[in-house]
Amino acid sequence: MDNTFSYDKPVTGKHFIGRKTDVAVLSNLIRCRENIVIYEPPKSGKMSLIQQSLFGLKKELPFVCCELNLFNIRSTADLIRRYADAVMRSLFNTPSEYSGAVTRLLPGTHFIFDPEQYQMRGRICSLNWEWDEKDLEAAISLPWRAAEDKSTRIIVLLREFQNVMFTEDGEQIIHLLEKFLREGSSSEPAVNFIFMGSAVNAMDEIFRQRKFFFRQVERVRLSTIDPKEIIEHIVKGFQTSGKVINSELLNGVCRLFRNNIWHINHFASVCDSLTRGYILEPVMTEALNTMISTFTPTYCEMMDNLTGYQVSLLKAIAEGYTKISTSEVIEKYGLNSSANVRRLKDALCKKEIISFDDNDRPYILDPLFEYWVCRCYFEIPVR
Repeated sequence: MDNTFSYDKPVTGKHFIGRKTDVAVLSNLIRCRENIVIYEPPKSGKMSLIQQSLFGLKKELPFVCCELNLFNIRSTADLIRRYADAVMRSLFNTPSEYSGAVTRLLPGTHFIFDPEQYQMRGRICSLNWEWDEKDLEAAISLPWRAAEDKSTRIIVLLREFQNVMFTEDGEQIIHLLEKFLREGSSSEPAVNFIFMGSAVNAMDEIFRQRKFFFRQVERVRLSTIDPKEIIEHIVKGFQTSGKVINSELLNGVCRLFRNNIWHINHFASVCDSLTRGYILEPVMTEALNTMISTFTPTYCEMMDNLTGYQVSLLKAIAEGYTKISTSEVIEKYGLNSSANVRRLKDALCKKEIISFDDNDRPYILDPLFEYWVCRCYFEIPVR
């Protein structure tokens, strides 16, 4: 069924709204063989942007996309095996092709095609011994050999890339990627990488603070979707099912969710399920409360994992303080010292609860969590 208010998967085609400039920028970078990094908070539209851009490029640029999500990878062995699997799966289709490709493209390594592992777990590349340095290098450089073997351009999409640092050899893997990106920058067919992550602060540490991939990647930032486009999208969506919503009320919805289209689609979908006719303010309030009840267990767990000092600093940020190291804030919230504030800032950033804008002003990453923590936890007016 065609769902106008889709929030369970990336959105492309007629339901993709706004960010036309972002699509143009990303598409042009791919055309120019650039490597790209995108890091934004969860559910902010990263995959929708990438898929929309790749869909448009398919009409003019022959390529295959090799995608690997690192969200559940914690060891080097698991990473290189699944990385090699993803490359093979993007280019080959049958067990016999997989077997030949592993033999041909990973010679002299501990990688094998094991028919039993393929049948049981779908694994294409298995290790018949503990991995070594040669296996690691062969796996990381595999896209370039595979592209040459198939005479096909490859775009490698590594999702939740910050998790590479959870492996025991994270920095070594990054250095190898830097090396092969540098050496393969003019290779034919081209191999380009898109590094994507939802842990904003962890990705920022890799790419900006520690300067890994320095001058090797271009960062693409997601622009804010115009509220007028969002409101038009929501109004038209309700019209298709014969329902009416007040566009003035939707201005408040856009402000509440900071124009986050995922949250707004989720909200609209709940509203849609609650009424058959006019969507008035009581319906919208009930929809918001429904969303809050869904996320409350997660948000409570987040708060339970904070120390008292961390909660106090979060409250200062929720109440609108932007200069959180001043003596006024330290005294009012009992934060002890500016050195302690720095430690608290780092802790909240590592937990991906807050981040800082280009002007070093703190903000809470998730707009719905910000609403919940203000209204339900601290019981302060929502700004």
